[in-house]
Amino acid sequence: MAKRPEPKTANVSAEEAKRRHDVMDQAIRNFRGQLDELESALGMYMIGRHLGWKPLYIIHSKRTVAKYEAILGISVREEFEPETEDSRRSIGFLAVQKISNFWKAVSGEEKLPVEREERRSIA
Repeated sequence: MAKRPEPKTANVSAEEAKRRHDVMDQAIRNFRGQLDELESALGMYMIGRHLGWKPLYIIHSKRTVAKYEAILGISVREEFEPETEDSRRSIGFLAVQKISNFWKAVSGEEKLPVEREERRSIA
């Protein structure tokens, strides 16, 4: 069995933590709708810092990412790095690395060698 990669995402400064908290707080205050959507958007926001925006597009559809961005009032491409040291913990992202074009994989034009549920897994 392969050794699990150790997480490498660094802690953020107090100022950055406050800014991120404010983004989430504002999203919660402004949200109207199904709470599971808000909860999922907040979860994507927390995971995005650790994995980067590219793995988010492997985990979620483009439409879902856009919905969560609207809830949060952010753009994941502006908020997060494309990849991080921890991106390789995403099984789906690792699978995409074997394909020639990231966006073709995201759009479904090129099939990934892992099932949908496994793409959402982290090692």
